[in-house]
Amino acid sequence: MIRRKTIALVAAAGFVLASCQSTPKSTPVPSGKSAALLAMEQVAIAAHKCWIASKDPAFKPYQMANELNSFSGTPRFLLVPAKHYGGKPLLVVQAQGNSSRVDVFGPLMNDPLGARIGSDISRWQAGNPACAATA
Repeated sequence: MIRRKTIALVAAAGFVLASCQSTPKSTPVPSGKSAALLAMEQVAIAAHKCWIASKDPAFKPYQMANELNSFSGTPRFLLVPAKHYGGKPLLVVQAQGNSSRVDVFGPLMNDPLGARIGSDISRWQAGNPACAATA
């Protein structure tokens, strides 16, 4: 009886391990996500990592308000004043519908930081998650 339980347990463990095998990278996995959401997830993850989590001094006065789970079809994130989370957004980064084009606007784009923001967003949207442009 114990032997049968052991065999069943080993077989079940083998099945579980086999089902965890990763699929080949060339096989696309349908996610059900819109192109806009996929693009924004990629950009938002990089922005958080490079601007906020890294404690970049240029972005210290700001915090990120993530609104990727928007039901309006416009996933986005905002940069708002760090000391006033409910304050007026200083930067809006968004994509709409089935487009993977990311739009960036707000007062920060007119600051000296605007050129860096534009460069970072373009790089991340193109699939390069690096925090800084390489020469």
